[in-house]
Amino acid sequence: MSKRDDLIAKYAADIKDKIGQDADMDLLTKVTIGCGPSIYNADASTVSGSDQSELDTVKNNFLIKKLGLSDGDKLDEAIASVMEAYGKSNRNKYRAVVYYLLTKHFGKEAIYN
Repeated sequence: MSKRDDLIAKYAADIKDKIGQDADMDLLTKVTIGCGPSIYNADASTVSGSDQSELDTVKNNFLIKKLGLSDGDKLDEAIASVMEAYGKSNRNKYRAVVYYLLTKHFGKEAIYN
């Protein structure tokens, strides 16, 4: 298996263990590929749920630019909801998993088809 395949398997296990859902492997793979080389960088591959600038980056670069959503309170609420579901005490919130969960939350899976 490639390093990317190993990471996708790790992300799927995280979704199963920490969120209690079975991952849509096709969507998870596409979201992971969409993250580009950041998944291989220890700092860039995770999202800090307590760093407001990090959360703003998720909102602006992913939700608004990638998913094409309009800015508003619902975006902040969705991010907070995903962070809560992932577990506030969980130190490693993988960016690909956060993006996957947000994509599912907003029903934007078609963007990755």
